[in-house]
Amino acid sequence: MDIYRRLAHGWPPMDYPQPSPPIPQARQDLPGWLPILLGFLTAVGPVSTDMYLPAFPAIEASLHVPAGSAQITLATWFAGLAIGQVAQGSLSDRFGRRAPLVGGMILYTIASVGCALSTGLWGLSAWRAVAAIGGSAGMVVPRAIVRDLADGHAAVRMMGRLILVMGVAPILAPTLGGLLLGVGDWRMLFWICAAYGATCAVLVLLLVPDTLPVGQRVRLGPAGLLLRYGAIMGERGFFTHALMGGGAMFGMFAYISASSPIYIESFGVTPAQYGMLFGLCAAGYIGAAQVNSRLLGQFGEDRIMNAAVGTYLAATLTLCAVAFLGLHWLPALVVPVLLSTASMGFILPNTTVGALSRHAAHAASASALMGTMQFVLGAISGVLAGWLTDGTARGMGALMLLGAVTALLAGIWRPKGGMARG
Repeated sequence: MDIYRRLAHGWPPMDYPQPSPPIPQARQDLPGWLPILLGFLTAVGPVSTDMYLPAFPAIEASLHVPAGSAQITLATWFAGLAIGQVAQGSLSDRFGRRAPLVGGMILYTIASVGCALSTGLWGLSAWRAVAAIGGSAGMVVPRAIVRDLADGHAAVRMMGRLILVMGVAPILAPTLGGLLLGVGDWRMLFWICAAYGATCAVLVLLLVPDTLPVGQRVRLGPAGLLLRYGAIMGERGFFTHALMGGGAMFGMFAYISASSPIYIESFGVTPAQYGMLFGLCAAGYIGAAQVNSRLLGQFGEDRIMNAAVGTYLAATLTLCAVAFLGLHWLPALVVPVLLSTASMGFILPNTTVGALSRHAAHAASASALMGTMQFVLGAISGVLAGWLTDGTARGMGALMLLGAVTALLAGIWRPKGGMARG
């Protein structure tokens, strides 16, 4: 009997879960637009995070609260994502992929309407938390669907196409938010989020197959769920791959949180120029993810991840040298940051597939646990970046270096050659 069935009945675990049977290649009958649609669903998270950032001053003025108070709504959004990912993972492994995904998008839509109609800061913050819990389905379930359909190289190729669509969101969302504020108020942004959520729900109902057969669904009580998450976390392949991705996310959040004051206040670039620099790094990340899928067959995931982590480490060491030596030359800062973010485009797709590779029967739970773990690391990095902001790149560089060292150590411990070839 499978270990997770024993856990559900309160039996003590005897060993770690055995590897799930590999899926040798992606199913040949899959439509080419499915990864694009899954990326569109996954982009709910970054769109909802980034699009309303330019509206913080308008929200504070409209709700008559002190400057800086709108950050509370971002904190409750992040808290909702952390809770929601775990909940959505369990629901998806129990009820299949489509129902939790549709339910999550409906909840996100209703909560976005609540945000648009809010008359106070705490009401807005509460609705943002509810929206995050619903929107978490879009972050968890698509990754599980990829694992249902493919493993190894085939899954990495699908994940790369998800990133291509999802990665456009953080590039365009802040600019779109700023443009919309020029023609309407901040509430319009949440009406657009509501329309986005409703569109996602309809698309899932019409187009997304339920890729988890009824016979493979897992029913566990609360104690069984906790034990299952513990067993997944205790599996070396999952933990090390997730931690490698967490090191990349730690560095990325440090960059996202700290780069604006560094570029604009220290180097004097305009907001438009900052948007171009931010877009350049995002394009490097997206482009690397696409190149990664093409190089897998020739070089294999082990060599690619080793090279990517090495590049990440070298780039962040260079960034720290530039920052701590006080070299005030913008290209000397931009180039190592660009190399760091590009290396993440190789690290994140491979580590995602590697973490889920042994957990096909409960891919959504593993995806949720991985997302929560990496998100918590990223959120910690963002908080630290705020504390360490001093007008220089030293805090950002040190945090990005810490992320690179974390990825390196996890990579050394990582089981090699763990992905199935697809």
